[in-house]
Amino acid sequence: MTRKDGLLALLVVVVWGLNFVVIKIGLHNMPPLLLAGLRFVLVAFPALLFVARPKVPLTLLLGYGLTISFGQFAFLFTAIKFGMPAGLASLVLQAQAFFTIVLGAGVFGERLQAKQVAGITLAIIGVLVLIESSLNGQHVPLLGFLLTLSGAFCWACGNIFNKKIIQHTSRPAVMSLVVWSALIPIIPFMVASLIFDGPALMLQSLVSIDLTTILSLVYLSLFATIIGYGIWGALMGRYETWRVAPLSLLVPVVGLASAALLLGESMTLLQLAGAVLIMAGLYINVFGLRFRRQVAVKP
Repeated sequence: MTRKDGLLALLVVVVWGLNFVVIKIGLHNMPPLLLAGLRFVLVAFPALLFVARPKVPLTLLLGYGLTISFGQFAFLFTAIKFGMPAGLASLVLQAQAFFTIVLGAGVFGERLQAKQVAGITLAIIGVLVLIESSLNGQHVPLLGFLLTLSGAFCWACGNIFNKKIIQHTSRPAVMSLVVWSALIPIIPFMVASLIFDGPALMLQSLVSIDLTTILSLVYLSLFATIIGYGIWGALMGRYETWRVAPLSLLVPVVGLASAALLLGESMTLLQLAGAVLIMAGLYINVFGLRFRRQVAVKP
């Protein structure tokens, strides 16, 4: 990977890590489902006027949009609104990797490798530690934690739909899929907000929208979604998967650090232990337990 592309990859990691802080800031003056819906409105319009529709069966496109877009972010935004720390949310959401592995084994008959079983086991222990910290009242609301896990599961379901799309049509253009699938969750978000928040709160939030919320929406739609996925998709197409994908492990690191610096969030020792176990499980899932020996070359 060239230095320029390496810096671009790190830029995306930073943008995605800060994404969780921006969500929490945006939720100060707007209900979660409305904020998420407006995010996808800005992703879809006016971009779809300039991006061709992907040649994807409608059922697969619907499945992708309702899981990775609506389900994931409906649960995530609501979890953060209910008090889930932004930094911890960035970490717990990475459980999608393990959900994807298990779903892939069930849907596609993929065999689990020993490193994946070890990684999943370690991560599950980490999740149980975080649940224990929640039950002991250590500043992690159990509802927010479970909602974040639900978001991770929806992300994993979206990954399965994405693989089905690739198998059915060959790999579609990343931006085409991102932009056109953004149309799908808009109505579900608005209907859900109407049901749970009510028309009065929705109208009040729109009428009294402030600059902070507007800037949050611009960041979430333009930088985190359109630019972020655009660069990441280009890098995935340009290099082997193993060169690019592991860099996403840095997203929760940025998420935890930025939440500590910008929001003043902190973690107890028990929460930190759970976080370390989950990160270790992610690392083992990607790299395994093998250590390469350095072989000295005699001149």
